[in-house]
Amino acid sequence: MVEEGAALRRRQILQPVGGKGDKIFPPTYPGRDSQPRHVYEKRRVNGEDVWCVLVDSVQSQANRLEESLLAAIADGVPIPHVEVDFTEAGLEGISRITSLDAPHRVYDAILRDSLYDGKGFMDSDVGQRLAKAKAEDASALLEISPTALLFGAWHSTGQGGGLGAKFARSLVSEIVAVNVPVEDVVVNPRTGEIDVQTSGRRTRSRIDPLGVLRNVKVFRGADDWSTTKEAAGKNAKEVKPSAINHGNIPPSVQPLGITCDYLEHSFVLSFAALRRLRFGGGVRDAAGRALVAALGLVALTEQDARGYALRSRCDLVCDGKAPLEFVRPDGSTEAVEIDRPQARALYQAAYDAALDAGFSLSPEPLRLTPQEKLVAIVKESQRLALARKGGDEDEAGSDDVGSRD
Repeated sequence: MVEEGAALRRRQILQPVGGKGDKIFPPTYPGRDSQPRHVYEKRRVNGEDVWCVLVDSVQSQANRLEESLLAAIADGVPIPHVEVDFTEAGLEGISRITSLDAPHRVYDAILRDSLYDGKGFMDSDVGQRLAKAKAEDASALLEISPTALLFGAWHSTGQGGGLGAKFARSLVSEIVAVNVPVEDVVVNPRTGEIDVQTSGRRTRSRIDPLGVLRNVKVFRGADDWSTTKEAAGKNAKEVKPSAINHGNIPPSVQPLGITCDYLEHSFVLSFAALRRLRFGGGVRDAAGRALVAALGLVALTEQDARGYALRSRCDLVCDGKAPLEFVRPDGSTEAVEIDRPQARALYQAAYDAALDAGFSLSPEPLRLTPQEKLVAIVKESQRLALARKGGDEDEAGSDDVGSRD
């Protein structure tokens, strides 16, 4: 199938778990004047241009699929991966980071700044194999971290000033809301420039049970707050009670939240992209590509089993069940039925075939230990965060989990 077809794809219709037409809250990104906004774009749907909103980006979907694969690993599915063990480092809330958690996957700085066999990971024999990997021979990735061949990876700090190993994603998954009511807003009266925003609204307010009023004098220092500047300590400044999480929050209205006709989860596993990967020729090429393709099906069916609780007030459910489609090079298609147990069985068969083809695969992770300098900067970051001196509190960002990719 991988050697003959163009792709496997699925277009699954979703609806809010609260029912058709219920309001949901997609991720927000900084907009004009740093105000949060959703991401809008016009897409061609059934011959018409309609407004759509990004609900889960390609990057965010990749991260969710990786989370699903981690759950499958915990359930006994043998997926090669790398793990940095922080359990002896004495860090709060951090025990293990894997190549499925790290932002740049197997080439991430967390792994780079860890040790394997007493050496820096990328200086070890394994690391050198990863650094030299190319599409012309991707055996190292297949044996050590095959998810990088699914979701893409780049050794950006590698040889040649970032010209090191680079692998394009072969799996693309995304969720969008279709036909979203919007409002045109003139953002520049002089030029007539138009922006769009949702017709939905989000309200916010809070009533303080203690009844602390906004005119009460409060001083916040570097480490604590008080009712006098002297008692608040170093660098104390007068602030409103709301700055220390006391007092009422007055009602406010923001243009956030959407309704839509439906949502669509699109999934494409490109066989053409997989055929660009080579593993030594002949049976090794076929076995390696089949393993990566089967891994993609495991990721999809595992995510289906976990559900679509994407974030607060963005919980989705399938509207019926769409089949996978096998896409031939001429564009014709054939329906393919596969469920979670079948996907796992298909992957196990591909895993066994890859072993027979001579690949060195292990269900146990390749375990690394963090270097002392890596532990030191994490400990210092945690100390500063507890003292509210980290410096990140003013940095705005998206609430889409795709920031990892």
